[in-house]
This record gives sequence, C-alpha cells and structure tokens, in this order.
Amino acid sequence: MLKISKKIQFSSDENKMNSLANTKIARDLYYSAKSQNVKFLLEKRFSWMNEYIYENDVGIEVGSGAGFTKDFIKNKNFKLTDLGSDEHLDFKNIDAQDTGFHNESFDYVIASNMIHHIPYPMKFFREMNRILKKDGKLLIFESHCSIIFQIATSIMKHEGFDFTLNVWDEKNPKSDENDAWHGNIAVPHLIFDDREGYKKFLGNIFNVEYDKFTECFIFLNSGGVTSKTKCIPMNRFFLNILDFIDRIIVKIFPNIFGMGRRIVLKKIN
Repeated sequence: MLKISKKIQFSSDENKMNSLANTKIARDLYYSAKSQNVKFLLEKRFSWMNEYIYENDVGIEVGSGAGFTKDFIKNKNFKLTDLGSDEHLDFKNIDAQDTGFHNESFDYVIASNMIHHIPYPMKFFREMNRILKKDGKLLIFESHCSIIFQIATSIMKHEGFDFTLNVWDEKNPKSDENDAWHGNIAVPHLIFDDREGYKKFLGNIFNVEYDKFTECFIFLNSGGVTSKTKCIPMNRFFLNILDFIDRIIVKIFPNIFGMGRRIVLKKIN
C-alpha cells in the first residue's frame, strides 16, 4: 500500500464535512434531492450484492446508519440493524460485536462502511460467523485507503487513518469506543491485504469468495452519504461516463485511485 503518512488523525471539531453523522438529516436530504449523484453511488455500492442473495434468504445489515440499503437489496426478508435507535431501523441498539441474535439465524449479513468504525474487528468477525448459517455470506463494502482517499480525508479532516495498528490484537481498540462514528479507513487494508494474518486469525472461519476494488470520482463527486460536502450535480448519462472512467483507472491503479472495496466472505464452519 502506498502511504502519504503512516498515521493521520483528526478531532471531531476539525472535520470539514457538514451535518456530520446525522442520519435524520442525511435521509431528508437524500429523499428530497433532485441530484442523482448519491443515489447512483449507493446503487453501485449495493446492487452487486443481489447476485449473492436468493429469494427466500433471511438477512440483515449491521451498522445500517441512514438505512439506504433497503432501496437496493431485492429481498423481502432483509432487515436493518444499528447501534442507534432511529425509526427506520428494524432492530435497534444492536452492537455488531455482540448482536444478541441466535446462532445461525441468517443466510447473509451486509456490512457497509462500518468495519473501519468497529473498535474490535476480530470480535465482529467471530460474531458474524456465529449468527450466519452454514455457507452463509458476509457481504462487505468498505473503504480502500488509496493515495486519493488518503489525500481526500486529509483535506476534509474526516475520519483519518492509522497504518501502525495491529488489527489482530483484541486488547486495544482500533477506533474510539465512545464514538460510534469515529473511524480508521486503513483497517480494511490491514485486515484483507495481510494474507498471512488473515489466514492465521480468520482463515478458519471465512473464505474470501470475492474481492474487487471500485469507485473513485463517483464517490468524490457524490456529495457524501451521511456526512455532506459540495458536489457537481450530474444526470445518469454523465454519471455513467464517470463510472466508466473509474472502472478503468481503478483496475489499472487500485492503490492510487480505488476508494472502495467489495468483498464476499463465506462461512466455513
């Protein structure tokens, strides 16, 4: 991984994003917006997951945030959960590290841009393994801490990154335990690109079935999902062109331009 710095962190009052982590404002803006930018971005982030979900499957999303996923997942048995208590959630006050659901309850679990917020990732993966049925799937969309993402987060002073952490250690939190919105966008890289570490700590419970880098400019020009910033409104024609450019540059230079990552983990036992 290319790095502009090993560690960059910001306090919440330095953040240059607007309506920071306010799910109600995010939902109001999203459903009233005339611009297609954010909807296009989220369609790309979630629609691919339908390939791994069958009609009668039962599944949840953990860390649902503003809950836009339901607009894109074509499954009648899909429910939203989060640590919060927002009205749009099907299950409220659910900690993804200790959900309280019964063993082998779900055929699939969606985790979108939330692993890098979790204080103890290894607890999360064990909990997902526990609540998934045999051959169940953990469908992940996560940040990829590319050069562009490192620069963007440094400019906006949003979340930050720390490549020095030992993600396999369970004694020290990887994010602020008292702030559910605090994040470290280096965490997915530290987990999924450390092949030896993954094999040792997670390889006995999850196989990596799919792993693909994605998105750059459609994210930068989205205006933000939960936290907001300025963007250039575009119609679907131009967004498709932008997405085409993204697919080319991310495929050739993932560690420079790739800002997202699609991952499917399949439960082994």
